[in-house]
Amino acid sequence: MQVVDPERVARELGLRKGEYERILSVLGRAPTLTEVAMFSVEWSEHCGYLHSKQWLEFLPREGRFEVLVGEDAGGIVYDGLAIVFKMESHNHPSQIEPKQGAATGIGGIIRDILGSGARPIACLDSLHFGPLDDPRSCYVAKGVVEGIAWYGNCVGVPTVAGEVWFYPAFRGNCLVNVMCIGIAPRGRLARAVAKGVGNAIMYVGNKTGRDGIGGCSILASQEFGENEEKRPSVQIGDPFAEKCLIEATLEALATGYIVGIKDMGAAGLTCSSSEMAAAGESGIDINLDHVPVREEGMEAWEIMMSESQERMLLCVLKEHEEEVRNIFKKWGLEAEVIGRVTDTGRVTIRYRGEVVADIPAKELVRPPVYVPPRERPTYLDRINDLSLDNVPLPEDLESAFRQLLSSPNLASKRWIFEQYDHMVQTNTVILPGKGTVVLRVKGKHWGIAVTTDCNPFYCFLDPYRGAQIAVAEAARNLASCGAQPAGVTDCLNFGNPEKPDRYWQFTEAVLGLSDACRFFGIPVVSGNVSFYNESPFGAVYPTPTIGMVGIVEEIDKVVGGHFVKEGSIIVLFGETKEEIGGSEYLRVVHGIEAGPPPSLDLSFEKRLQEFLISCVRDRLFLSACDVSEGGIAITLAEAALSGDKIFGVDVDFASCGDLREDVLLFGESCGRVLVSLEEEKLQVLMDRAKHWGIPCVVLGKVQGEHIVLRKGKKTLVRLPVSQAFEIWEGAIARYV
Repeated sequence: MQVVDPERVARELGLRKGEYERILSVLGRAPTLTEVAMFSVEWSEHCGYLHSKQWLEFLPREGRFEVLVGEDAGGIVYDGLAIVFKMESHNHPSQIEPKQGAATGIGGIIRDILGSGARPIACLDSLHFGPLDDPRSCYVAKGVVEGIAWYGNCVGVPTVAGEVWFYPAFRGNCLVNVMCIGIAPRGRLARAVAKGVGNAIMYVGNKTGRDGIGGCSILASQEFGENEEKRPSVQIGDPFAEKCLIEATLEALATGYIVGIKDMGAAGLTCSSSEMAAAGESGIDINLDHVPVREEGMEAWEIMMSESQERMLLCVLKEHEEEVRNIFKKWGLEAEVIGRVTDTGRVTIRYRGEVVADIPAKELVRPPVYVPPRERPTYLDRINDLSLDNVPLPEDLESAFRQLLSSPNLASKRWIFEQYDHMVQTNTVILPGKGTVVLRVKGKHWGIAVTTDCNPFYCFLDPYRGAQIAVAEAARNLASCGAQPAGVTDCLNFGNPEKPDRYWQFTEAVLGLSDACRFFGIPVVSGNVSFYNESPFGAVYPTPTIGMVGIVEEIDKVVGGHFVKEGSIIVLFGETKEEIGGSEYLRVVHGIEAGPPPSLDLSFEKRLQEFLISCVRDRLFLSACDVSEGGIAITLAEAALSGDKIFGVDVDFASCGDLREDVLLFGESCGRVLVSLEEEKLQVLMDRAKHWGIPCVVLGKVQGEHIVLRKGKKTLVRLPVSQAFEIWEGAIARYV
């Protein structure tokens, strides 16, 4: 059906004048309303990567293991198994409707993994909110956590790891980055393709409604304005239907009758049909009269744009449709043949006896590419001009230590992760809060270590170095438990790319990420770009979140991050430098938000990773954890407080150099790891560290009922461990 003014509709759906003119050229005529809708979602920033695609080519794709890069997710191959993983954002929906926004983010990322043919085994999340003393930010944080817990717990995929940050920069636009990991035999992986003339296009899962219409073009590809009501663009999730969809899909894939499969996520049926056709060098002819709908009177454009959840599109070998349909019907799901594969190369959509869209598939999935101006932000010189002479040394370092223990960015996240079922599927070996999480692979002697990392304030101070620090810290976390870093997925969260300073932040972060991963030999196998993360409060901090997966060759040798034995020796690897820029100490204790962020030596980081892996392999450590935000003092506290039993510590920093006491305690120098070990293994460890060229200092012992931090004869902190635990555990809970 021809619309009266398709150009006006195109503008309302976010298409630019030049884009509309290109549509006219592609079609050779004015578009229908359905065609305008389809182009608007497929050419949106969220689906089309208009401003980022060319920069993503810089990311490395090769590593020490076989690399898989698919349509929706990627991974690596180890011991004949594909380990598939991806990270996505659901930022804007979660700011508007926190519970459903976060829940459907979990559902969507699980289906991305399922679409590769892998069984989802674990989820992670990286969350960024405004300060908890802001009522709206607290409401958003509670709703997001509730949504993740509700959906993940019901669907039976454990949420095992992640990170949480609280900064004013995220007050009007939270970040909800979700990651999923799945495994499958190498030969059982699926592709998002439609090919084979006459093969069936099958719709499976839940029915289609009006929820989520325009979510990718209206919601995820624009800034938030004041008083905007976009709640209808948020999808509604059903985790029980998703659980059935997982089992039915895996059962259907096992038949061998599935040629291709794709999640109907962002852009819904438009994205899945057009991208499968283009990937298969084919066409698709679809009749929307056969699409299961749950609302009467839906128009063709609504059906094509809907982002209703728990739906997949399949390409099924002809004459095997009934076998596949019966599998999904058995699980209580919709399963209908809605079209066929053609050799036209076009996506043809029919509804109520009319052709409502007829578009060349490859043109629909080939959005315009923009390279807007880049300009280094003017704030950088000012905010990175920090002199230690202008930072007074606190008279009471114990008071500063207490303040940091109670900072939501450093305090225990138990209130959050205890809401998540992290033991379902019984694969979690090292649990949340106890170090880098490690997952067992049933029937194997090896395991998978997982982590997410990114300090957004470091990236605000220096996007290039901040992104590199995120990669280095993620790799250090994996190596600390004994895992070999193997692959990265990313979620790149930035402001409006049409603003030169925001676009500069993005490009610098991508280059930093690329250079660090290439140096370490870690491939970037998948990811996501989320632009337009802005509100009337301003842009979010640039946040290139890293999700990293590692291989633990012998799972019975992994170590956690918390102390486990009274009397064990505490050792620090790495060098504490005279630097304090970007630290949580500066922000919390002095109210100073300035840099530069810590310096970074990639060569040393790589050597440290290899050294740590060798030590874990030879069972030299009782525990190991990286030193990062909050410095050595907070790392010691976390190691003492996060286990099943809390321990006291008695350490002396006299051998750590002639540094200011606050720098010594709270500086966030990179390339440091804190370990505990039995005394009889100390000399072997010291000799090995010397051989590898790793600075190594004995700090003290795990002992007593206090956290005692000394420098020679001077006691800097002496706090009963019971009080420290109360402060650290209660910091977030008192707000929520």
